[in-house]
Amino acid sequence: MGTISAAFYLVTGALEADQSALNVVANNVANANTPGYTREVANWSENTPVEINGISYGTGVSQTGPTSVRDRVLEERLAQQQQAASGSSARLAALESVQGLFTPASGSSNTTAGDIGSDITGLFNSFASLEANPTDTSLRSQVLATARRLAGDVSNAAASLNQQRTSLDQQAGSITSQVNSLAAAIAKLNLEIGGSSPNGDAGSLEDERQLDISKLSQLIGINQIRTENNGISITATTGEMLVSEGTSYAISTGLVNGMTDFFLGGKDITTGLAEGGGELGGLLTVRDEDIPRVLSQLDQLAYGLSTQVNALNNAGTDMNGNTGTVVDPLYIFTEPAAVAGSAAKMNVAMMDPSKVAAAAAGQGRGDNANAVALSGLRNLSIVAGLTPSGFYSSFITNLGATVAQVRIENTAQSASVTQLQTARSALSGVNLNDEAAFMQQFERSYQAASQIFAILNKIMASAINLGEQTTVA
Repeated sequence: MGTISAAFYLVTGALEADQSALNVVANNVANANTPGYTREVANWSENTPVEINGISYGTGVSQTGPTSVRDRVLEERLAQQQQAASGSSARLAALESVQGLFTPASGSSNTTAGDIGSDITGLFNSFASLEANPTDTSLRSQVLATARRLAGDVSNAAASLNQQRTSLDQQAGSITSQVNSLAAAIAKLNLEIGGSSPNGDAGSLEDERQLDISKLSQLIGINQIRTENNGISITATTGEMLVSEGTSYAISTGLVNGMTDFFLGGKDITTGLAEGGGELGGLLTVRDEDIPRVLSQLDQLAYGLSTQVNALNNAGTDMNGNTGTVVDPLYIFTEPAAVAGSAAKMNVAMMDPSKVAAAAAGQGRGDNANAVALSGLRNLSIVAGLTPSGFYSSFITNLGATVAQVRIENTAQSASVTQLQTARSALSGVNLNDEAAFMQQFERSYQAASQIFAILNKIMASAINLGEQTTVA
């Protein structure tokens, strides 16, 4: 009887283990499309054998619970690439918007910035036209009209760039609440994981934590540090702590020179965040580096053109025989006080076409020497050592090169993310074909144990009835 009882014990354990393994498979199938879910596998453990008269007898196996199939190094590499790709993606989108300001649609001018390159050519062409007939009022009016078009397009471009910068600033500030919320959620999960599985896999809790880390890495550059009790500490790429075991530290914001700066632990980490990647890093790079650089170049163009055209016109003689003075200058453009801000403030100050000084100083109204000199400015290096058109062409080329470089980086980084996601999916994702095979395997094992159980039941019934054949239901 003892031997039959032991057999029942073995078979019962096998049935329970197989049923538990089937439950693991069923859970995998049910979560095949759950974001962040990691495939689980059944764990088998040999029960402690029994020794009788020096002979060891097995006592079967137990299913000790599922284990998630995860590679923590792979997960961390994926998070690192996600923050890089997210950063370049955000920067690329913002830079393409900037580039769009200076890319006129085919057959027409861009409604925001216009075609500044054509405007520059148009202004000098109008001076050239005035050479032929310096007393023609309509040609003088054309000079002022082309000057207004150029000034308007330059100032509109500067205004649009400042608007984009403000919009990026608002987007960057709004990310803070998402970062703080995810950091708090990760800290809470650290506590739950440490309480339930300090020395082993925590299953769905770890899946949830890893999903939050993945979301966080797409927002901000982070570093991960494994800690005791199966925890993870997270720092910003600047080194300041965001999550330390069960405690999270919130990023705060404040205005500095009109723009949002970011603080952690009392330290301004804005510059470090811009370099760290993630969506926030990409936005800050465009806000603090790319757009200011473009604005600076526009300022140089506006300043060089305005001051040089003004200086020459002020030195000539207008239709009324007047030459510009300190008190009453003959300025076509509003004279800029400094390079910085020249583009946003570029404007035509001259309203009267007769004040266009086509004649040289002391010459009659029919003289065209100053008009020739004004037209000749197009060939002089008056803007940062380049001609006006040459400077603008270089500016557009450099902007296009920056956009192209960021696009190449983003393509490579996105491809790396896809590759790592594929590797993770192959290792940790649920393959329904594989799960179907496992289910069939465990079902067969369960059926085999059931058959043995039935045989033992018959043997037990026969023994109870002293060997007489007995029908067992």
